[in-house]
Amino acid sequence: MTDGRSVAQAIDALRRGWAVAIDELCVLAIETADDVSLTEFDEGGRADLLLSAGRAATLKLANQLAAANPDQAVQIERTNWLDLPTAHALADPTLDLATPLKGPFWSKACATPRAAGAALELARLAGLLPAFFVRSGTEPISVTAEDIETYEAPHRLRIVARARLPVEACERAEIVAFRNAEDSTEHVALVIGAPDGNPPLVRLHSECLTGDVLGSLKCDCGPQLHAALREIAGCGWGILLYLRQEGRGIGLINKLRAYALQDQGFDTVDANVRLGFAIDARDFGIAARMLALLGQDKVRLLTNNPAKVAGLEAAGTIVVERVPHALPANPHNKAYLATKRDRTGHQL
Repeated sequence: MTDGRSVAQAIDALRRGWAVAIDELCVLAIETADDVSLTEFDEGGRADLLLSAGRAATLKLANQLAAANPDQAVQIERTNWLDLPTAHALADPTLDLATPLKGPFWSKACATPRAAGAALELARLAGLLPAFFVRSGTEPISVTAEDIETYEAPHRLRIVARARLPVEACERAEIVAFRNAEDSTEHVALVIGAPDGNPPLVRLHSECLTGDVLGSLKCDCGPQLHAALREIAGCGWGILLYLRQEGRGIGLINKLRAYALQDQGFDTVDANVRLGFAIDARDFGIAARMLALLGQDKVRLLTNNPAKVAGLEAAGTIVVERVPHALPANPHNKAYLATKRDRTGHQL
C-alpha cells in the first residue's frame, strides 16, 4: 500500500524550501533554496547537484548514455565555485543568456538512480524546476520512490460531484467533477446531450490558463476548447474532459518559463527539454479512467494528436474513430502549430 500523504507532505516541503528524503537520498530543491536552508542542509558545502538528463545535455554535462534517457538524472560533482547563485543558473535555462556559467563542472555516476529519478518526478508534481542539491542521510519529511511513482495512479480517481450546467454551446449539459483522493487534483467532464446508443464524440482538453481564460494567441487552446464544445453539441451527444495538466503536465510556472525560452528562439519541444522535462508529461490514462466512470468504453476522439489515441487505447478505451480538429493559425501561433505537426506528429 503506497502512501499518498507522504508525497503531499514532500511536495509542500519542496515548495517551502525544505529538504526531503527519498529512500536513501536527501534532496533540497534549488529553486526554493536560500542561503539559510542550504547551510542547514549542507553545512560543509559538499552536496552534489542533481539535474535532468535533458538539462545536463544542454550544459554539456551528460555523457551520451545518460542523455539518451530524458527521465534519467545526472549527478554533478560539487566544487568550491558551485555556490547557490551558480546552482540557480545551472537549474534555470531562462537565465542562460544572462548568466555566463562558471566552471568547469563534472558529472559522476548516480549511486541511487531510482530515488534520483523519483526526485525529478517529485519536482514536476510540485511545479518546480527538476534540479536539487543532494546528499545521503535522513530528513524529518521522507517518502519512498514507489510512493512518488504511483502518486497520480488513475485508478484512484473518483466522481465526487455532478450538476446540471447549461453552457453557451448547449443548454442540455451536465458537469461532473472527479478527484484523486491521494493528490486532491480535480478534473471535470462536461457531458453534452444524452447517450443515444452510439460512441460519444470526446475531446480531451488539457487545462490552459493563458489560452482558455486570458485569450493567449501563442497557442490554439482557447479556440480549440470552444470549437470542440460547438462540435460536440452539433453531434447531439458527447463529452469534453477538462484535464488539470497545465503545460502538457509541467505546471503553470514551468509553462511560463517555456514561453520565455520560446521568446529566445526555442520551439515548444526544445523549451520543455531544456527545462528538464519530457516533451509531453501528461497521463492520458486519467482520461480513460474518467470515461470508464462515466460508463463509456468506446469513443470517437476529437483530436489531431496520435498520442491521445494511443494513451486512451493503452488504458483500455477503444477509439473507434479519430475526428480531426484543426483550426486556422494566427501570426503568433503559426510556428507553434508547425512544431506540433513536424516534431510531435500532430495530424493538422
